[in-house]
Amino acid sequence: MDPWLIVGGIAAMLTTFGFVPQIHKMVRTRSVDDVSPLTFVQFMAGVSLWTLYGAHIGDMIVLLANIVTLGTLVVAVSLHFYLRPRKESD
Repeated sequence: MDPWLIVGGIAAMLTTFGFVPQIHKMVRTRSVDDVSPLTFVQFMAGVSLWTLYGAHIGDMIVLLANIVTLGTLVVAVSLHFYLRPRKESD
């Protein structure tokens, strides 16, 4: 097996699940006070482009890793809007 395929697979796993600890903390504390939604949106844009690039070059590791990453980011953004404090009208 090509050692670079292993390196790519490990790198994909680390970055794919990089936001899982943040999602876990958001659920556990039921708070998104210290989380910037702009970070998630910016990362989603980058991951979307990486997904297109992976499809273009036919690299299944790049493609699948970024599809899964995009899924975790959608969960994170959804949680952010679900858990954010609601402003009460006066």
